[in-house]
Amino acid sequence: MSTAETPLPAPLRAEILALAAQELHPRGASVAALRLVQARFGWISTAHLCEVAGLLGMSADDLDGIATYFNLLFRRPVGRHVIMLCDSVSCWIMGREPLCAHLCRTLGIRPGETTADNAITLLPTVCIGHCDHAPAMLVDNALHGDVTSATLDQLIDTLRHAP
Repeated sequence: MSTAETPLPAPLRAEILALAAQELHPRGASVAALRLVQARFGWISTAHLCEVAGLLGMSADDLDGIATYFNLLFRRPVGRHVIMLCDSVSCWIMGREPLCAHLCRTLGIRPGETTADNAITLLPTVCIGHCDHAPAMLVDNALHGDVTSATLDQLIDTLRHAP
């Protein structure tokens, strides 16, 4: 049985129930609860989503609608590190496409894919609000701006050697 199919650990369930108890309506804790699951497992499996939905008194479909709306919640497995390359107009104008092509060549993957060693996932993302430093990206939730091929190469090297 993979970790995606195992029940949520009791302490995590308790933490989710505590979040729900702080809300007027338990579903108000849905994003925070999903973030806790993702922090523990790296992504949100359907089994875990259904379990959280039950804890919050929601249908799995309702919770899945929330999970798939937010681009920082992952509904399928991702690598140990996630590069989210902004695809806003500002980033396109400032060279996003050549950077994306460079990343794809260097990593040997296309956007939406994960490297064979499960180290890095490359995802496009909507505007991250760093237009004055375009092109921009999030790497493991850290913001990077004024990105160049050279900074990408350094970053990739660092990520490949990081746990």
